[in-house]
Amino acid sequence: MGPGRGATLSGTAVGGRVLDDVDLPAAARLCARMPVESVLAANRIEAVARSGLKTSGGQLWGFERGGELQAVCWSGANMVPVVPAAAEVALDAFAALARSQGRRCSSIVGEADAALGLWSRLADSWSRPREIRANQPSLVIDHDPLVDPDPFVRRSLPTEYDLVLPACVEMFAEEVGYSPVSGPNGPYETRVRSLIADDRSFVRLVHAADGSEVAFKAELGAVAVGVAQVQGVWVAPQYRGRGLSERGMAAVVVMTRADVAPTVSLYVNDYNTRAIAAYHRVGFRQVGTFATVLF
Repeated sequence: MGPGRGATLSGTAVGGRVLDDVDLPAAARLCARMPVESVLAANRIEAVARSGLKTSGGQLWGFERGGELQAVCWSGANMVPVVPAAAEVALDAFAALARSQGRRCSSIVGEADAALGLWSRLADSWSRPREIRANQPSLVIDHDPLVDPDPFVRRSLPTEYDLVLPACVEMFAEEVGYSPVSGPNGPYETRVRSLIADDRSFVRLVHAADGSEVAFKAELGAVAVGVAQVQGVWVAPQYRGRGLSERGMAAVVVMTRADVAPTVSLYVNDYNTRAIAAYHRVGFRQVGTFATVLF
């Protein structure tokens, strides 16, 4: 998987290296100091702590100063830097690692200063992105919602996969601009199955002329360090404007805080003012800003 502990890749800045399994506890402790900002990377770190980095399909990069791990960056399908403000120089090291390997990710995502700072160092050597979403408010709720939860929102069942998958695909296409479909056992399809199996998929079904259909859905896309990040919030077009998103999100918050994590987070595009207003009505508050560079 690359150089071992203490080694550096050609062209890396001093202090930057590919981490090994032995480094995972220190990486987890770093993420725990900034849980909302790091949850995407921390989710991967907790997963590879169980299975090992060699089988993870990605790498974990670290930046050290004075023998202490100061910043990390998950490099896989998505590149997720976790860089405290005092360790901004780590972005130089991570950019050097990224240039030495070439672009392998479909996005750079994370706390805005870190994600955009990393991209600014790579812009001259990587291909032009499809889109840069530079202002994505990061919202959290750590108390009961301010609106009544929808009693019909519940966790998805494995037998409902054929209903949930089309809703997930439609949401993804609306949000990102292309279909993620890659076959019955493709990575996106496998991801949806896994979220359902892990009780991280939520749905509200309604009866339609030809059977049941999804009116509202959401997933817990990342869970780590006491934070559950909600992703994929979607209301079917024919049911929009009925308040389903507010009450649906309230139900997701209640169920998540009951048995997954005490803090529920999400990030949303700044131009999606209706969604932001809905989340505020539920009780979410802004605590920071994310950014996403899409390739």
